Amino acid sequence: MGIGLGVQAGPYAPPAGQSGSTAISKDSASFVAWATGSQEFQKGPNAGDSGYPESNVLGPAEGTSFDVLPLGDGGSIVLTFAQPITNGAGADFAVFENGFSDTFLELAFVEVSSNGVDYILFPSVSLTPGPVSAFGTLDTTDVDGLAGKYRQGFGTPFDLEDLVGEPGLNVNAITHVRITDVIGDGSTQDHLGNDIYDPHGTTGTSGFDLDAIGVLNQVPEPSVLAFLLTALALLRVWKRSR
Repeated sequence: MGIGLGVQAGPYAPPAGQSGSTAISKDSASFVAWATGSQEFQKGPNAGDSGYPESNVLGPAEGTSFDVLPLGDGGSIVLTFAQPITNGAGADFAVFENGFSDTFLELAFVEVSSNGVDYILFPSVSLTPGPVSAFGTLDTTDVDGLAGKYRQGFGTPFDLEDLVGEPGLNVNAITHVRITDVIGDGSTQDHLGNDIYDPHGTTGTSGFDLDAIGVLNQVPEPSVLAFLLTALALLRVWKRSR
């Protein structure tokens, strides 16, 4: 029996809607913001035509097959935010892809930066035992720490707590998130050294199709009161120094 009947082959979270799944619906009230900017789009081979603007990845997830940005094989893009993502309780952001089922999954690496220069990669695990055909299937419970684990309309969550202590990274002020398609022919590896497999050799728009990035924990915008209190404190310091 397959995943759809509730049988798990691997140790990780099952598909959206099943007990123990970490999938987050695009309609969840937990989202407080969405990506507002994009940069450094590196379009990989087989990404398809130019009918997919970068603006497709900004704002809320659509949960459809078409309002996305195909990255192509090994392609990547950086998304930015009006206010930084912060390390709060539980997952801090979620990445949405457009997989049309619980088993046709295209995967991507996720990196974060607090300065737009130095990026830290989230650890990942892929236990898929061998190559997957162009329109073959994956077992969600074999995948962890890679975007694209869940079908369209459901985000894969990432917790900045996993990166606490990484040099050059302020997990309380993440300004950039980079998504990079996994070339799923086994030529790339997870953090344990396992070859990563996902559907490879697809036609039309190959690779990861990014829908959106939703923010769950965000640095709040400075309030007018906080601004006035800061200005008053600075004024007092200035007067004492005269």
